[in-house]
Amino acid sequence: MRYAVNTVRIARDDAAGDTVPAALFDLAWEPPVPGRRRVLANWNEYVALASQVVGRFHGEYRLEHFDYHHPTRLQPETVRRLKRPYRVSVAYTEWGPPDAPVIVCCGGVASVAMRFNYLASDLSDAFRLVCMDWVGRGRSGWLATEEDYSLATYAEQLRQMIEHLGGAPVTVLGSSLGGSAAIEVASRHPRLIDRLILNDVGPHIPARRRRRRAETLARHYVFRDPSEMLRRVGASQKNDGPVSDDIRFNLTFHQTRWSDEEGGRIYRHDVRALQAYRRDAQRSLKQWEQWKQVRCPVLLVHGMQSDALFEPTIRRMSRGKALTLMHLPDTGHAPLLADRNQIGFLRDWLLGCSEAEREWSVLHAPQRERHAATPLRFAPKHALR
Repeated sequence: MRYAVNTVRIARDDAAGDTVPAALFDLAWEPPVPGRRRVLANWNEYVALASQVVGRFHGEYRLEHFDYHHPTRLQPETVRRLKRPYRVSVAYTEWGPPDAPVIVCCGGVASVAMRFNYLASDLSDAFRLVCMDWVGRGRSGWLATEEDYSLATYAEQLRQMIEHLGGAPVTVLGSSLGGSAAIEVASRHPRLIDRLILNDVGPHIPARRRRRRAETLARHYVFRDPSEMLRRVGASQKNDGPVSDDIRFNLTFHQTRWSDEEGGRIYRHDVRALQAYRRDAQRSLKQWEQWKQVRCPVLLVHGMQSDALFEPTIRRMSRGKALTLMHLPDTGHAPLLADRNQIGFLRDWLLGCSEAEREWSVLHAPQRERHAATPLRFAPKHALR
């Protein structure tokens, strides 16, 4: 089934660096959420549900950490005499056999490693997946100052993550900000990345999109009612695609944590990181020079209702590149990649089974089973923190 989406034509904004005039999709659009939405009366019901929905992955992965070394060159506002390299703990989940081909997954500006749980679980029979929390997000530590958060920092964190894993070439799957960081690393350190999956992100992201996202994120939220939290956070994820309530719940749970001081759940991120993004988002992100240096095979995943990746950008990206293109209908920026059909096509590309096809669209798979109605392992309460 197709859903009508209204668009408006906009001119390019040269002052902000928007070089692609294109249709902007109706901001009120969102795909339908299959199935009945859950209503939770209190936080005890929320934790009980988390034990089932989140608990289905309990024991499938290992939660690991490594020390990211933040160099002085990425401390722009620290006075010279006080600059020192310092360490920050970076959290990541590890799935699959230790000797399998490695895929490093990194998400967007407000994302967490657990966003990739469904993808990692489905691919862990054949691949070793490493899903990373950016500094200032999830279970990773925070940087010393707001100014230390930058795209250059995230690219350096990704480079050090790959070196931590042994330094052999890996596949990188980058969603949004993760894709921008991966383009930087692939252009400067080609020996580290042998294949690249860009999830609805290219070398140009319009300022209008970045500003709109930044204004939503760069605030402190306290959720004191579980149903209201699921509704509000779910609305912020409307562009991820027509995913089920369970999949949204999994992401929402891991993006937030309980705070005794606030008397509710709050986001697992350093607000300063998102304020730094808001400052940087006043202009478009343009990486065309870096894109010229990317030589590895690339799979580009395109949400067909995306407001970050436009057709003119895709056409320019395709010139002289080994680019494979996967379109996802009824999906904006950025696809969650929890759909079994989408994961199946990703698997085929990773295994080299789709060489004859350079562009295709993916129909949505039947929804996954509703976890609460099936006999699944339950996570103990201490694992739900």
